[in-house]
Amino acid sequence: MHRRHFISSALAWPLVSGTTRLYAAANSPARLLFVFLRGAYDAASLLVPISSNFYYESRPDIALARPSADLAASLPITTDWGLHPALRDSLYPLYQRGELAFVPFFGTDDISRSHFETQESIELGQPLVGHKDYSSGFLNRLSTVLTGSAPMAFTNQLPSIFKGPAQVPNTALSSLARPAIDVRQSDIIASMYSGTRLASAVQEGFVMRQELMRELAAEMDAASRQSVSAKGFELEARRIGKLMKDSYRLGFVDVGGWDTHVGQGGATGYLANRLNELGQGLAALPQELGRAWKDTVVVVVSEFGRTLRQNGNRGTDHGHGSVLWVMGGSVRGGRVVGEQVAVERATLFQDRDLPVLNNYRDTLGGLFQRQFGLSQTQLAQVFPGASARDLGLL
Repeated sequence: MHRRHFISSALAWPLVSGTTRLYAAANSPARLLFVFLRGAYDAASLLVPISSNFYYESRPDIALARPSADLAASLPITTDWGLHPALRDSLYPLYQRGELAFVPFFGTDDISRSHFETQESIELGQPLVGHKDYSSGFLNRLSTVLTGSAPMAFTNQLPSIFKGPAQVPNTALSSLARPAIDVRQSDIIASMYSGTRLASAVQEGFVMRQELMRELAAEMDAASRQSVSAKGFELEARRIGKLMKDSYRLGFVDVGGWDTHVGQGGATGYLANRLNELGQGLAALPQELGRAWKDTVVVVVSEFGRTLRQNGNRGTDHGHGSVLWVMGGSVRGGRVVGEQVAVERATLFQDRDLPVLNNYRDTLGGLFQRQFGLSQTQLAQVFPGASARDLGLL
């Protein structure tokens, strides 16, 4: 594979709603869900470089076998890449239907390898060099240029990616069964703001929360009788799908637990279990969104990848290049796109990591420009100083 360029928690505070706007592209029903895998998942186990002998030499205990009849082998997607077998029944069918694409060698030029620093840098979406505004995340900026974006962070706290002038509500759907604030407490908090300029927003936030709880009550009752689906990401993803179908157009959710320094596993084990859980949740989104799936784009990113060589604990350490996932009913999937190089020692970054050849700001900028019809001026507001690259994913 030579270098080539492909273009081909419960609520802890009331929800505060923003003002109603219209999309930049008139009457556009476009939806975007941003999924952040916190902890830096091992992209070389998700998208396996099956044409690389060096990969197999570097991972004697945790490499995924080349595609074969063995159910533990990687799943064939191109001559150079295979997919982790844990996704056989969930995301592999979406890839085969052309609704899932991957961009390898993806990420940021930040080389700190610090979880917190790199996550923060990506969520801000600002140039690495120069002044940074830590109160301005790129999804908030996207929300300000899209009218009617109806944003929502499906998280315990408002993430940095959604911080900024646009008012964005947040709620964690994973623990709605035990809300932290009951009706009596809601009334007390609302009374604290009575007569202030925030009174209306706070009251509106509590009303939104009550409506959300009622809407999901029936689904929660059903889940309580099925202990397996009541756990993990799938239940949360189904809730997100229901809400984005009817109420929200711009969403964010993060999924933790991807830091695999010890006992990572291969076709089975810790990472395989996490990928299976994530895959089942993501595969549930088309079911819940229904017809809205054709207007939805789901992107999955992580702060960085991991070392190509396994460590002494049969795990992997903090790396650099990762893999972007792009899903959706109108995605031109069934492909692995973007700039790529052969996975061998000579192409490693600092003799340890997959390099970053597809910068996240340029790649996501090209995707957002295509999806939402952004002008150059609007794109510059979202990702200042970036050069959008349209990889033909839509």
